[in-house]
Amino acid sequence: MKLLTNAEQIVSCNTNGKNFKKGKEQSELEVITSHTIIIENDLIKDIVPTQSVKNPSGYEVIDLRNKIILPGLVECHTHTAFAGSRADEFKMKLDGVHYEEIAAKGGGILKTVNAVREKTLTELVEIIKPRIEEFIAQGITTLEIKSGYGLDFENEIKLLHAIKILDEIYPIEIVPTFLGAHTYPIEFKNHHKVYLEEITNKMIPHIAKNNLAEFCDAFCETTAFSSDEVDMIFVSAKEHGLMLKLHTEQFNNIGGIDVALKYNAVSVDHLEVLKDDDIPKLASADIVCDLLPGVSFFLNYQFAPARKLIDSGAIVALSTDFNPGSSHILNFHLIMQLAALKLRMKIEEIINAVTINAAKSLKRNNKIGSIEIGKKADFSIFDTKEYSDIIYSVGRNLNCMTIKNGEVIFSKQ
Repeated sequence: MKLLTNAEQIVSCNTNGKNFKKGKEQSELEVITSHTIIIENDLIKDIVPTQSVKNPSGYEVIDLRNKIILPGLVECHTHTAFAGSRADEFKMKLDGVHYEEIAAKGGGILKTVNAVREKTLTELVEIIKPRIEEFIAQGITTLEIKSGYGLDFENEIKLLHAIKILDEIYPIEIVPTFLGAHTYPIEFKNHHKVYLEEITNKMIPHIAKNNLAEFCDAFCETTAFSSDEVDMIFVSAKEHGLMLKLHTEQFNNIGGIDVALKYNAVSVDHLEVLKDDDIPKLASADIVCDLLPGVSFFLNYQFAPARKLIDSGAIVALSTDFNPGSSHILNFHLIMQLAALKLRMKIEEIINAVTINAAKSLKRNNKIGSIEIGKKADFSIFDTKEYSDIIYSVGRNLNCMTIKNGEVIFSKQ
């Protein structure tokens, strides 16, 4: 057994068994002092007053003096599995060219698709490895990665196999999501029905049969898939046992929210142009609103209405949306800091958004996301005495130790 002891604060994100926080609850953090966490195998066995631990010599002791403990951070929306660079498009954006205009000219996602198709499975794995290691160094213990840059059967499956291999290599849990409905590949630009059939009749059945993904995602947007097309994809995904997520309300409102609610999607992601009339629908549903402020920052675009969502009682999470085009931001802590500065979220709301609510976005909130007895021993250790420093230190990563399933998997020397 192990002891995590002498921490200045244990920020538990305690839910009293509810396993998510919404509305006013999202601003509630349980901060414990003078306590020790007892780990047995890979679980939190107990949280006890430090003075009650009479024989620490019988344990493996991890002394966290002058540090704070958070639940292991959960990154629930990334496009980490990609090849190539779109730095040239970044320059175009700075010159005033809109994201949708770049996509219409064959750039954007399709450029990355070409780069992915040129790489072997082994090459993709090697390209992605350092990105995962950087996430781990930031205290992330659970990481979602989407496909979506293959856009044909062979290359979407190749990406999902790469993600599966990486999950076997690294000690963190990597959650695979199928995003074949990212945009239409150039060969099907004028043959949408044929590509939809490829997704629904070939890709999804194969992925489900071979356990290559847990979730099916889609991009509901004027430059990608209509709400009716997403509906067709979700029918197939649900029939084959995949859970559902949806990119929606990023640039336009074309019915994505209603489709997500119709099929009980686990999360709706983006929501930068969410209509006020749709906020009560999300607030009354058991659905996570996963906000991606890095996209708005990177594209110099409007931010999602986090304050309205939380005040209305919605469940809000935060993610990097790390990708090569619209959010080339691998710094998870910067996202948390942007949420404070641009989304007007409270520090406590942000911490809950990247722990317990992000865990709910991956349907793992009964096992991770908060420091509660019986949950997995996943922790992010910060080199500070006060949790507000995590947000105050803009652009910095104060994580100094990452613990997954009770084992130290990263430590700053």
